[in-house]
Amino acid sequence: MKKTSYALVVPALLLSVLVVSGCGAFRSKKDWERAQQEAPLEIPPGLDTPSTSAALVIPDVGSGAQAAAANQAAPVSDGFILADDADAAYRRIGELLSVGDLGKVTSHDDATHTYQIAVNRGKPEGRPGFFRRMFGGGKNADQDAKDAPASAAGAAHTVQLAVTSSGTGSEVRAQGDADGVRRVIDALKSRMGSK
Repeated sequence: MKKTSYALVVPALLLSVLVVSGCGAFRSKKDWERAQQEAPLEIPPGLDTPSTSAALVIPDVGSGAQAAAANQAAPVSDGFILADDADAAYRRIGELLSVGDLGKVTSHDDATHTYQIAVNRGKPEGRPGFFRRMFGGGKNADQDAKDAPASAAGAAHTVQLAVTSSGTGSEVRAQGDADGVRRVIDALKSRMGSK
């Protein structure tokens, strides 16, 4: 029985080797298989290549944390332009700030056209979220005020507001805490109709 098994195994093995090696003959050639390398692109004469010396500069260890701390501590500045001259803009802003809804003017200097403002912190949003409305939250406004984070209650942002001449108009700049600056600038822009 061994002879017959070798007699069948050897021709089957040879046939399989022949079939596997012949598979390449039946493949079709694709364009990408026949592609050849082209010459690399060249910069035309008269043009310079950009400097790549600073492309992969590795920063010093810890410099990212120092920069982030410096950015957090630095006061934010923002502003807008008015068509009024500096004196008229300073008076208009003073009238708007005297209403007191943004905060309290702690000091002002008429000679330099500056205001120091203690801006009220933003109130927690008046309308509770979807789940609080669905499941009974937000029914008691006093309880919501107690649950509000400390950052939303009590303390005020300090903002320095300056009005300077700029061309034919004036420029209004606010500097200080980011949230306070944003609130003051947004409110004054909307009320004064500025750019």
